[in-house]
Amino acid sequence: MSDRWVIHLPVVAGDLPSAQRLARVVAHWAHVLPQLDPEGTTVSAEDDQNVRHWVFCDRRLPEGRRCLLRADHDGACSRRVVRRR
Repeated sequence: MSDRWVIHLPVVAGDLPSAQRLARVVAHWAHVLPQLDPEGTTVSAEDDQNVRHWVFCDRRLPEGRRCLLRADHDGACSRRVVRRR
């Protein structure tokens, strides 16, 4: 058995983009918790939880950490969040 456990915290959103946006906000807010792996955040439909959608880009940067931009971002990957204006 694994030494890691995953906490599933259901949060309701009206559509996939809203769910991804809310998940990004929650993950960024909770990054102060050392147990949290914000880069691994995914969302799924309540009735189809086996199909998960990435919230953050899943590409690895040269130092081995994941990109922190949204899953479908344009341009180069980054560990810094780019604010839209």
